[in-house]
Amino acid sequence: MKFKILFSYIMGIGYIWIGFGHFYNTEFFLKIMPPSIPFHLECVYVSGFFEIIFGSGIMIEFCRKYAAWGLILLLVAVYPANIYLAFNEVAQDKIGISSFMASWVRLPIQFVLIGLAYMVSKIKS
Repeated sequence: MKFKILFSYIMGIGYIWIGFGHFYNTEFFLKIMPPSIPFHLECVYVSGFFEIIFGSGIMIEFCRKYAAWGLILLLVAVYPANIYLAFNEVAQDKIGISSFMASWVRLPIQFVLIGLAYMVSKIKS
């Protein structure tokens, strides 16, 4: 059980770190935004904000379940950007990622992250 709680802290710190990245490395995230989605900059900031909030929440027992479900919804919401990246060579070139990494690694990792968030939603101290 202590390993699971430790894992929720590691996961939370990771989401907080990536969330802050949306604010100090905004250009990276803008490069993978699908053209069909409006308000690119605002979407990057909002998703970063929620990564910070939910990442913080999974480290707090009484918030953990809701924060984990928030992360699941967030991961689903940002999935179109990952799909766009997987099938768009221009976006891949802009961030320096191979087609293999974008499609065969990054896309499945989203499902792993969703599964891990679900696992964390079940952790009790």
